[in-house]
Amino acid sequence: MKDIFSGLDDLGFENVDGLNLYGEKDKKENEPENDFNENSLKDLSHLYDKKLTCPVCGASFTVKAIKTSSYRMKGKDSDFFIRYELVNPYFYDVWLCNSCGYAAMKADFEKIKSFQKDLVKQNITSRWRGRTYTEPYDLAISIERYKLSLLNYVYMDAPASKKAMNCLKLAWMNRLEGDSKMELEYLNQSLKGFNDAYFNEDFPIYGMDRFTTMYLIGELNRRIGNGEEAMLWFSKVITTPSVNKRLKELARDQKDLIKCVKSDENKDSSESYTTSSKKKGFLSSLFTK
Repeated sequence: MKDIFSGLDDLGFENVDGLNLYGEKDKKENEPENDFNENSLKDLSHLYDKKLTCPVCGASFTVKAIKTSSYRMKGKDSDFFIRYELVNPYFYDVWLCNSCGYAAMKADFEKIKSFQKDLVKQNITSRWRGRTYTEPYDLAISIERYKLSLLNYVYMDAPASKKAMNCLKLAWMNRLEGDSKMELEYLNQSLKGFNDAYFNEDFPIYGMDRFTTMYLIGELNRRIGNGEEAMLWFSKVITTPSVNKRLKELARDQKDLIKCVKSDENKDSSESYTTSSKKKGFLSSLFTK
């Protein structure tokens, strides 16, 4: 879990890299500059201020929200990451109270229990130094805010599904940044959480029914290299009668993709063996046994 919470030192959280997201034993193993570019004013035109009251400390504050007319989807990845034009909604998905440090994805911000408020005050507020962000938000800022949200979820003992979705969105942001190493780390952590949630939480999970979650678990397995495990989950989706046609098609596509990759690997392995055998035969002909 190295670097999952990196970059939060200046905010008062110096020693948090060893935290376990899901309670299991820990297996230990640069952010770009925030430039105010020529598109900044254009990006701001898609935003408006939304007034909130912090459910933890009661402070009033505003967050940036995106105008409905500014949502422009241009594509979707196989793990449900939506790619947008004009402005990126993921950059504004985390709401943060600068008074107490409470942060959560906007879908969860108001859904905090009394005992969790106490945990936030004990573990977050007591160390919070405050943070001011330049606007509009960029990739580096969004990653930091998602990390703060994840840190809150860990300290407030949030359900595995919340930590899993937070990690998935961090994986997506690192994908945009081109950091494949950290993307893979967050995908791994997201998979752990969704596996836990699938067996221990009620559906829907962030709008996903049981079968959509099954597909996502399969896709996360595929992306981290667990091809055989991914095939099992995709097969469950495909063979379940009540699953909608579109989801079955997605599962078949990803299952076929795994087969193609496996076929190519076997072909490369076979060609390597043939080449090696030929070399061995040539050398053997030069020496008597």
